[in-house]
This record gives sequence, structure tokens and C-alpha cells, in this order.
Amino acid sequence: KPGRKPRERKVPNTLLDRLRFEKENQIKGGIYHRLQIDFTYNSNHLEGSTLTHDQTRYIFETNTINTNGTEDTINVDDIVESVNHFRCIDLVIDYAKRDLSESFIKQLHYTLKSGTGESRKPWFNVGGYKKLENEVGGKETTEPKQVPKAMRELLSSYKPKEPKTFEDLIEFHAAFERIHPFQDGNGRIGRLILLKECLNWDIVPFIIDEQHRLYYYRGLNQWSSQRGYLIETCLSAQDLFKRTLDRFGIEHTDQTKTKI
Repeated sequence: KPGRKPRERKVPNTLLDRLRFEKENQIKGGIYHRLQIDFTYNSNHLEGSTLTHDQTRYIFETNTINTNGTEDTINVDDIVESVNHFRCIDLVIDYAKRDLSESFIKQLHYTLKSGTGESRKPWFNVGGYKKLENEVGGKETTEPKQVPKAMRELLSSYKPKEPKTFEDLIEFHAAFERIHPFQDGNGRIGRLILLKECLNWDIVPFIIDEQHRLYYYRGLNQWSSQRGYLIETCLSAQDLFKRTLDRFGIEHTDQTKTKI
């Protein structure tokens, strides 16, 4: 009696399922591999990381750093934060379908900043809200003592909106960056939250790269007076990511609904 043919395991064709499949099976060269490197490089680069795209890729693939034979110095924190950011993306993939919460946001910050020089400073408060005033782009942010209340209010106003739209996510991002709840790392945490919520609500995610950088910061700066700037910038970045999904044969639908 001939034995049964083993059942072929179907490769998932939605982005979140594919990311989980490739992560679980440690598949190289797929969308998980690409997202980890591109998202980490660009998000860190926006915040001043000196690592190149190739160095970021090398760290992800080999857990070592390649200086290409040069004598250029590399900031150790840039390396640590790249490795930590890979772990943050794994957390986002694992918890994508759970409700967004303060504890998860703090967990992302703890993961991103653990082992850095800043984490050894008593006032920095890794995984907790800021203790000292900070500003972004020359603009004041929420006072440290007001941050817990501001974050509770932000999340409670965001949660009832279901299903979430693209604009809901961008609105949350702009409000989060205005609060600037952590001493440092707010931009990267904010963009990781965007990735999580895009995956949660089947909205095509996006990566803010160098070509979108100035428009992205202008959009955040002028959100209160002209929402269209930030939304259009993120839509443009999303179009690029759709092409990446097409190259990997991953299905996506246009879930974008905006009221510019």
C-alpha cells in the first residue's frame, strides 16, 4: 500500500501571515528579511544613526559588523540599537493583532534602548516615560508630569475607532510625536506603532526613507494646520511598499480611506 504524500504546507499570502511564517521558519531573502533591514536602517537613519544600509543588513544577517576595511569609527549605540530594533519588529509581528496599550508601547521602548549608553543614566528611565523636559523640532512637547494622563487620553480616544483607517493611524502618530512621551527614541517608537497598527488593520505599511524625510518632518510640524502634508507623504511611502509587496507576490487591498 503506497504511503501518503506529505501535505504541502501552503505559504501564507497576506503580509502579516507571511511575516510570521518567514520569521518562524527563519527564511532568508523574503519579505521578513527585507522589512527588518529596510525599516530598521531607515528609521534609525532618520534619528542620526551612522550605520549604512549594508552595515545594517550585515548585522541582521551575521550578527557582526562590517567596516568595509575602513578605519571609520562606529558608535556602539548605533549597533546596539539596530539589534534592538530588529527585536522590536519581532515584537510588533508577534503582537500585531493585540490592542495597542501603554504597556506594549513601554515594552517597545525598553527593548529599543536596553544596553545603550543612555540606559545607564539614572534619569533616562528606559521603558518608562520621560523625567526631564524635551522638545522636537524646536517645539515644546508635553511636560513630564502630564505625560501619563496625555497617553491615557490618546489611547482612549483612539481605541473606539473601528475599523481603523489610514488617517486614524496617522492622526495617532502625529499626536504621539507631539506628546513625545519618552526621553529619546520617540520617532522610532512612533513608527513601530504605525507598523503594528497597519499589520493589525490590514493596511499596507510604509517606510519613511531619505526621499520622504523632509516632507515627513514638515508634515508632523504642520499637522495642526495642514493635515494633508503628512498624509500625502505617508501615502507616497506606502505606494513604494506596495511595489515591494507585488515583487514578493503578497496580496494587498487598498484599505486607505482618508479625508484630506
